[in-house]
Amino acid sequence: MNPGPGRPVLDRFRLDGRVAVITGASSGLGGACALAFAAAGADLVLGARRAERLAATVEAARAAGGRALAVPTDVTSPVDCERLVAAGLDQFGRIDVLVNGAGVASSVPARREEPEQFRRVVEVNLMGSYWMAQACARVMRPGSSIVNISSVIATTTLDAPQAAYTASKAAIEGVTRDLAQQWTGRLGIRVNAVAPGFVMTELTAGSEAYVHRVVARRALTGRCAEAIEVTAAILFLASDAASYITGCSLAVDGGMGVT
Repeated sequence: MNPGPGRPVLDRFRLDGRVAVITGASSGLGGACALAFAAAGADLVLGARRAERLAATVEAARAAGGRALAVPTDVTSPVDCERLVAAGLDQFGRIDVLVNGAGVASSVPARREEPEQFRRVVEVNLMGSYWMAQACARVMRPGSSIVNISSVIATTTLDAPQAAYTASKAAIEGVTRDLAQQWTGRLGIRVNAVAPGFVMTELTAGSEAYVHRVVARRALTGRCAEAIEVTAAILFLASDAASYITGCSLAVDGGMGVT
């Protein structure tokens, strides 16, 4: 769908009339995206495993001006992913945007990493994103958008034993390119990724000393990202402001990827 040359540029960042599915919405970037998308005019279908935290995000999104629905979801279950999409269709009648915000991390030396530790990270970050994209693409209309969450670590190393996390995020970038190739021309669904550097969220809690040491040495900005700086990039890729962008990974890493 071509949004048209006459539409004012700032209006292209709005999501009025759109329905956005956001996973991992109980905390972190997923929760921040819910508030940003609500402020941009979207109706929200929010999924996460922790029902109480998810309900709090719904209330905050409603306070920000959006309509929001909470659906407890484990993205490693294709059945749960289909149920989340079906609930959105029942409530709002359409799905226009998917943000694959659900994610987990690990830092385990490779010689000691247990199969279940590695498998869990890949199942949530990679397979969960794929099941969600698959479920949404089956019902999305031309002009829809999928935004995956990659990481700076997909293309570099950060002085920590993170083979599972690195593998999952590098794979997300490959899947993003492939789904864009499959779906953009044929179905009109854009597929992109955002690759953040370090954002101090629940995912990085407990590793502040390591994070600040790496950021001080690698980030050209000399600091971690604020959540809003990453959610703004996600909102951009989800909106018509990025209508001619597909198959790309947008680095929001403070320059870490070039050092």
